[in-house]
Amino acid sequence: MSRERVAVMIEHQAAACAQLGSPLYAFLLGRAARDVRAGGPCADAVAGYENTPGPDAIALRLLGGVHSAVLTGRAPELAAHYPSAGGVFDPDRPDGCWAAFRSTLADEMAWIRDWMTRPPQTNEVGRANLLIAGLLAAMRTTGPLPIRLFELGASAGLNLRADHFRCVSEGIAWGPVDSPVVLADAWRGAPPEWLVQAVARHPSLTIAERRGCDLAPIDPLSSGGELVLRAYVWPDQTARVVRLDGALRLAARIPARVDTVGAADFLAGLRLEPGTLTVVWHSIMRQYVPAAEWALAEGELDRLAAAATSQASFAHIAFEPSRVGEQYRCRLTVRLGAAAETVLAQARPHGLPAREIAAA
Repeated sequence: MSRERVAVMIEHQAAACAQLGSPLYAFLLGRAARDVRAGGPCADAVAGYENTPGPDAIALRLLGGVHSAVLTGRAPELAAHYPSAGGVFDPDRPDGCWAAFRSTLADEMAWIRDWMTRPPQTNEVGRANLLIAGLLAAMRTTGPLPIRLFELGASAGLNLRADHFRCVSEGIAWGPVDSPVVLADAWRGAPPEWLVQAVARHPSLTIAERRGCDLAPIDPLSSGGELVLRAYVWPDQTARVVRLDGALRLAARIPARVDTVGAADFLAGLRLEPGTLTVVWHSIMRQYVPAAEWALAEGELDRLAAAATSQASFAHIAFEPSRVGEQYRCRLTVRLGAAAETVLAQARPHGLPAREIAAA
């Protein structure tokens, strides 16, 4: 793959960062694309990884490696520009930030090239906003059964503790009032009436089992695992940093298991249990699963859906991108038992805020 193609891929991610509210990363990636074309340190950092799957994989791996250097004290000059490390990014005077970024690449090339081998993992807590809404929608039919919660592509399993998060929006508040994770402004404008009613009926959940799967699970209680999670949060999005801080505190006191296995094999081991609601959920992970593997996973989901009864309920909840016209939108879908899938809402990839797109 040519340098020009790599530069275009980095520019694609720069545009996404600008759209998703990260002026720091939008600026740095714009300069990085120019540096790749010029054969600078950015070109050296990504050399050999040009064919990494995914249009944004090169850029996000590069950024994650540099951010990890900042967080571990290896790049104090750049830390002065990274809010996640107590610095300040001045978009009106960005040249100092770029100079420090480029110097960090040159000085820490071996460190950053090691990070280029790692697939980006963002265990995004904000997506729980949609997953919780989908679960509350399902419970309008099933009633307040104990929940067996299973997550595909769970990463560090932070969203397996979502019942301990607090969601707040106009006219509604759900979850423990003392939660260290607050998903503020959860909905754009007034939340849908079905959600208002579901929040009133189910102010809390009973989770009987928490388990997930991932091909490369992260231990959130280890120093290395915590660094990975922090490195892939965009450093100028401080609300995401605060949510991650809270989720890590919850992970330290609420057990959840994440198995090192693919989605299809994980689902093949699941069976429904009478007197419970079995929930399989996932968010922004399907695009990373090969088509053949996902076809097998869908077969297992169909098996579970067909087995559902009034005594042993099943719900499949997903927050995933899907093609809508010429664009992709991240949409919340819920399938209860063997019923047809319902599209309830959509949001940006990080999950906040959501907006209704169909009546539940």
